[in-house]
Amino acid sequence: MAEETEGQQGRIIRVNIEEQMKTAYIDYSMSVIVSRALPDARDGLKPVQRRILYGMNELGNNSNRPYKKSARIVGEVMGKYHPHGDSAIYDAIVRMAQDWTMRYPLIDGHGNFGSLDGDAPAAMRYTEIRLQRIAEAMLEDIEKETVDFTNNFDDTLKEPTVLPTRIPQLLMNGASGIAVGMATNILPHNLSEIVDACLAYIDDPQITIDGLMQYIKAPDFPTGGIIYGYEGVKQAFHTGRGKIVVRGKVRVETSHSGKDQIIIYELPYQVNKAALHEKIAQLVNNKVIEGISDVRDESGREGVRLVIDLKRDAIPQVIINQLYKHTELQTSYGVNNVALIHGRPQLMNIKELIAAFVDFRHEIVVRRSQFDLREAEKRAHILEGYLIALDHLDAVIALIRSSADPESARTGLMNTFNLTEIQAKAILDLRLQRLTGLERDKIRQEHEEVSKQIAYLKEVLANQSLRMNIIKDELKDVKERFGDARKTEIQHTTTEIRAEDVIANEAMAITISHLGYIKRTSLSDYRQQRRGGKGITGGKTREEDFIEHLFIASNHDTMLFFTEKGKCYWLKVFEIPEGERHAKGRAIQNLISLSGDDRVRAVIAVKDLEDEAYVQKHYILFCTRRGMIKKSPLADFSRVRQNGIIAITITEGDQLLDARLTDGNCDVMMAVKSGRAIRFPESAVRETGRGAIGVRGITLDHDQDEVIGMVCVHKDDPDKTILVVSEKGFGKRTTISEYRITNRGGKGVKTIQITPKTGALVGILDVSKKDDLMIICKSGLTIRTPVADIREAGRATQGVRLIRLEEQDEIASIARVEENHTNNMEEEEDQA
Repeated sequence: MAEETEGQQGRIIRVNIEEQMKTAYIDYSMSVIVSRALPDARDGLKPVQRRILYGMNELGNNSNRPYKKSARIVGEVMGKYHPHGDSAIYDAIVRMAQDWTMRYPLIDGHGNFGSLDGDAPAAMRYTEIRLQRIAEAMLEDIEKETVDFTNNFDDTLKEPTVLPTRIPQLLMNGASGIAVGMATNILPHNLSEIVDACLAYIDDPQITIDGLMQYIKAPDFPTGGIIYGYEGVKQAFHTGRGKIVVRGKVRVETSHSGKDQIIIYELPYQVNKAALHEKIAQLVNNKVIEGISDVRDESGREGVRLVIDLKRDAIPQVIINQLYKHTELQTSYGVNNVALIHGRPQLMNIKELIAAFVDFRHEIVVRRSQFDLREAEKRAHILEGYLIALDHLDAVIALIRSSADPESARTGLMNTFNLTEIQAKAILDLRLQRLTGLERDKIRQEHEEVSKQIAYLKEVLANQSLRMNIIKDELKDVKERFGDARKTEIQHTTTEIRAEDVIANEAMAITISHLGYIKRTSLSDYRQQRRGGKGITGGKTREEDFIEHLFIASNHDTMLFFTEKGKCYWLKVFEIPEGERHAKGRAIQNLISLSGDDRVRAVIAVKDLEDEAYVQKHYILFCTRRGMIKKSPLADFSRVRQNGIIAITITEGDQLLDARLTDGNCDVMMAVKSGRAIRFPESAVRETGRGAIGVRGITLDHDQDEVIGMVCVHKDDPDKTILVVSEKGFGKRTTISEYRITNRGGKGVKTIQITPKTGALVGILDVSKKDDLMIICKSGLTIRTPVADIREAGRATQGVRLIRLEEQDEIASIARVEENHTNNMEEEEDQA
């Protein structure tokens, strides 16, 4: 027993477990990389796909033959070449038969092979398959020793290491797979475009990638769709890696009931239609997307048709952009062009992929020509023997008749006529009918043809340009037989969906209360009323709060907020919380970095701060309560900063009152609480930087007086009038011409007759007859009235009553609703 134990111990080899695991794992990972997950750059196939196509070809399961059961093919492939389980083989067969998975399917399937909805295919015992014609082109010349063969898993059979494909399969159908430590994701492309690029590369091997992109525009997916943005395509083609965004195709139709419908008729590649349908329904139920009344799938044999019914007030393009943002109707694909080159994984750009295929085709042509030459020379050798025998026919026949056995006849022929053993045997095997005059002529003709073929093949093997022309002719034939038009469109635009794209650009009323609560409300929520009406509630506030400011802007505008301490902050209108008309809103400190003792005093809506031409031609005019005025270029405020910037330096005891956007050619009017107003040209205010204090705009009579507003008007605008409103609800319109132009810094002229009945002046606006006026009271009461209903009067009059106020109530703020915001508003009768 002791000796046996010692013998067993002698066979134990001590190894370092770390090194052993490292070696074993590397061996395993390379096995996965080479034998399972990554395609070969030459034929673009993984081993299981290659074995399936080869096995079908060996069984004669061709496109012109009847279908065979999938289970028959699976058994053949598993038993001979791929011992990894039937499900792996059948899954690969199914993918190669699905026309929504493969850009050019390689297998012709008969039966249920799944669907775009993610339905599983029928079991292999129910489905039938055969090769597609395009797959047969991948197997042409395989019998001519064009590729190397290797032993199968049990060394009983031979299988090809690669297929001698005439089709650039790797780029055509793409590939995806996850190996150990690496992965690949090559997208499908259009065959016609690939062939054109290969031809261009053959003509000019030094062609640039940009040059190749003149032929291969972008990936081309079997399900169509739209490639949204081109930068990812460029990056993928140049480096082998990139991100490509694909959108489904949609169109807007009108139903019989007159409602808009969004029709999704093409999906992004590999998107599950049923899952997309369910996702849209969830978004509607969760109110992430509003404006959709119904979603249904009307797809059939003619293709995808996902119908989305919209509500009457929904904007189709906004809903479409929301679908792109929140669902797989827009999907991004990470390109990672990793394939095997000489058994090693390599990341390749588009030129390297094309070069690998062209080099492989060149190798195939060389090996095929060498094989054909060998076969032709063998045949020529035999035919030469025939010709010798025909030239000495009587002597040959006599020698054969006099020979005792075939062996002596063969030896006699070889010695007498100087023939080789192969020639002598061929002559002995010659049928008597070949000795007729016609058959003798055929032998001589065949010898001439074979001799010409030998000369041609030798020239092919000696002349590379001739070989390249052969490759080009074969590629042109492939394009003619299998090429088609692109399915996927290309949109040269940004790949990013901005927040503005999913929000309707409608007019909004933005209100800011005295205590700093802000909200936006759709302008359509405010019903239009006649002058003198009682109004509707514009905002519920705390008892000590009231709505102080109201501004009109569109959702996509950028709001510049200017505070009484002279700071500027930025906010998109759609970033302001939306609330109902009577809602309190949200504290503005939660939206911008506003200090606790500062308040917003002015807001300017700018359409596009990135429009350099617009920004360079515009200015912002500031005025303070103590009568100071300042002009700064809009460009100083075009760079958004999170914590705001200093817009104007405010002296002690003063506050910023208003800010206006101008083009530099306006007249400026400033009005004070005591009822006076001044008009002077904007050119009288010199341009200064953001940190300046400004200059005197109007002189105040006493310490209790203050500026209540500023307007900027064009001199040549006859439609504009000056509207003033007092705190007790009186107002009027006056032509601009009644305000003479004076020097900046004066006391101005009377603009309204101030009496105890009217109260002090609270607002001044420049308006036209097509505008509306919105009035906000300290109690929260709001009224909207047409400006045309307010009569014109002279500067010195007290005006007419605009709104009926309750006891102790006063007007807090007024705002103009411009003409383009007043369309489609309801008009109500007086509610006096």
